Amino acid sequence: MGKGPLSFSRKIGRRRPKKSTEMQPPIDNSNSNNNNINSNNNNLVGIVSSSAAKPKKKTGGSRLWMRFDRFGESELLECEKSAIIKRVSIPARDLRILGPVFSHSSNILAREKAMVVNLEFIKAIVTAEEVLLLDPLCQEVLPFVEQLKQQVPHKSQPKTHEVGPEAAEGLQSELPFEFQVLEIALEVVCTYLDSNVADLEKDAYPVLDELARNVSTKNLELVRSLKSNLTRLLARVQKVRDELEHLLDDNEDMAHLYLTRKLIQNQQSEAFMGTLNSNSIVTVGPNLRRLDSNKSSSLITSNHFDDHDVEDLEMLLEAYFMQLDGTRNKILSVREYIDDTEDYVNIQLDNQRNELIQLQLTLTIASFAIAVETLIAGAFGMNIPCSLYHTDGIFGPIVGGSSAVCFFMFLLMLAYARWKKLLGS
Repeated sequence: MGKGPLSFSRKIGRRRPKKSTEMQPPIDNSNSNNNNINSNNNNLVGIVSSSAAKPKKKTGGSRLWMRFDRFGESELLECEKSAIIKRVSIPARDLRILGPVFSHSSNILAREKAMVVNLEFIKAIVTAEEVLLLDPLCQEVLPFVEQLKQQVPHKSQPKTHEVGPEAAEGLQSELPFEFQVLEIALEVVCTYLDSNVADLEKDAYPVLDELARNVSTKNLELVRSLKSNLTRLLARVQKVRDELEHLLDDNEDMAHLYLTRKLIQNQQSEAFMGTLNSNSIVTVGPNLRRLDSNKSSSLITSNHFDDHDVEDLEMLLEAYFMQLDGTRNKILSVREYIDDTEDYVNIQLDNQRNELIQLQLTLTIASFAIAVETLIAGAFGMNIPCSLYHTDGIFGPIVGGSSAVCFFMFLLMLAYARWKKLLGS
């Protein structure tokens, strides 16, 4: 068994022909090797060039933001999504709400450390310390930026990491920073929508009055464009109004929007836990129980804040809800005026249609009477022997008599149509 493979290899070796090195010159393999190397290099270059020609997958681009803190300081930033997410601690899906897909949607979302605000053209992320405003150089956003600079106080407020009972009460007496920003955003949006409604009313009533006077294709096209603009504006107002109504119906959602309250509670809890850890070297007797850290921290923070107290935010939202409701009522009044004008125009068109039908009926009766006379004329026009052809002076009485009979038939049928109220009086 061990010799089999060896003997087989020897037989193979004996069958190989011997190479004659004297008759054949030595073959230079350098050219072939170089050609192979060049071809391989060309293949590699082609692969690299083809891979380089393919467009790389684009990463999320940076967008322009404006940072505005509670002390009135502002700066422009160009940040990517990852930097914004890390800075304000919000889920990545919340940034989609601020994207162009939801350009005219309205959302006010509460997160652990931030509030995502998407009201018409105002797209911002508000925290207890600052607000990040997206696309601050847009023409519609500039009034919001100006209002922020004017209304947010420039003076320093008590620092949150040094908050005591007195400072906490001072912060409670005035509106928190996040609600100041929310109030300015709602004011700017409501003013913008109200101005659009005023412009719509200014353009609507003359166009509708002109349509009532003159029903033409041009006036109908103007009213159609007006009605489409009104529908879009009503939808935008309705979205903001529904979002405020949703918040007002849920006290828990409103409580989550108190970012300053949550920040102060967390800092007080951390400070209390620090004092507990610093005093942990004190020996505790076997008969004494240690305080639970969560219960003790909640006990301390409950002395200054009530998580279920949403009166400030509720009053703020109710004020702008009523303003939006008034704007919505203005739009609905314009819509009612448009509907009344359309009804009036339809009545006018129906009246004209009825007049045309009456005219058609009158012409039909007249055509019937004339057809009878035409029948008589056709009967006398036949080439048949008749003694009347040879009678002198018969043409006039026959034509006059037949015309009178046909006219009398016309009057009779017209009177019957009026008696049946098929024709107007």
